[in-house]
Amino acid sequence: MGQGPPSVKVDKPWGRFEQYTHNLPCTVKIITVAPGGTLSRQYHYKRDELWVVLDPGARVELDDRVLHPEPEEKIFIPRQTVHRLSCEGEKPVRILEISFGEFDEEDIVRLEDVYGRVGP
Repeated sequence: MGQGPPSVKVDKPWGRFEQYTHNLPCTVKIITVAPGGTLSRQYHYKRDELWVVLDPGARVELDDRVLHPEPEEKIFIPRQTVHRLSCEGEKPVRILEISFGEFDEEDIVRLEDVYGRVGP
């Protein structure tokens, strides 16, 4: 799903690690969506996002596509790409989100929101 910064896998005697960012300005968080919950349909002007799916049951809208990613799947969301995350399963869904660029919680343009928070 798009490009974005390359991840690097490094093998170790005990297993391996996967590095998603190296010395880049970024913000990292884990988003947890309750069963039946859905985030705003939104986009951002100042940041790209890399989502790493941690749990089954995620539904991701990217522009006009609908994805059902599996755990460990990565989705790159370039800035100004309309996106929405929902939980379709019976258990919460967690997404590791890495935002590249200037992170500002106000940099959300909501196009549709079940909680009435539409607008910039």
